[in-house]
Amino acid sequence: MQSALDEPAGIPSVLAITARERARQLLKRTLPKRRARLVLVRTLAEFKREFRRSLVDAAVVDIAQPVDDTWSAVTMARDFPSVPFFALASLRVADAGAIARCVELDFADVLAEGMDDAALGEMVLAQAFTRRFGEALSTAAPELGLDTPLQQRAWRTVVSQGGRRLTTGEVAAQLQITREHLSRTFATAGKPNLKRIIDLVRLIAAAELAKNPGHDVTDVARILGFASVSHLSTTAQRILGAKSASLARLRTADLIARFRQDRGRSRKRV
Repeated sequence: MQSALDEPAGIPSVLAITARERARQLLKRTLPKRRARLVLVRTLAEFKREFRRSLVDAAVVDIAQPVDDTWSAVTMARDFPSVPFFALASLRVADAGAIARCVELDFADVLAEGMDDAALGEMVLAQAFTRRFGEALSTAAPELGLDTPLQQRAWRTVVSQGGRRLTTGEVAAQLQITREHLSRTFATAGKPNLKRIIDLVRLIAAAELAKNPGHDVTDVARILGFASVSHLSTTAQRILGAKSASLARLRTADLIARFRQDRGRSRKRV
């Protein structure tokens, strides 16, 4: 399996637990590699492990032929509220109880096998963490003083990655300009420098993941590509003036407000 650091930037990761070959083939067809990183597992241990090692954008639980692992996977929806959970069902009368249980646990939707096959992929990706994260932050650039067309394009590029590790060179490549031109132009007139903007977005994502009862700070650091918990902590202190342990209690608006308190540019040593 790929690690969090090997994932293609910005490609949503969909985790699915199913032992049925028909369901596995359906998910592969509707979530091709160009649109999503599909991780298919058969056991609860594999399902749990993936949540701790990579950024899961959406989870699919096959309830058409439930076993003990199925119900344990279903209950994990409460541990990871940032991740939309979907039930894959055949919509037989016998599935009614299973579907009701998923509804009680705040599943995002039920995917009707046979009826929703053509739209299944888009139904899942429309609610993926990375997409929702990027859309929620796409208009926040003015709050950070990013008002030029280049700054706003760069901002949208950064937030579209869902908080994954990103370099200024990768942003420049997506904007089809040189890294030197981007870095020099982005931080003009006292505006925040791009590296700090990238760190801010990673910390906003860290704060969202830290609100999941199923994640601890070690998981969050690993998932978002920080070298260690200490690296996450020092980044939070430098960018936000906050400890990593406090991230779960802070809203995005709080994080942006803290960043605006003269933390947008590196301080020169004297």
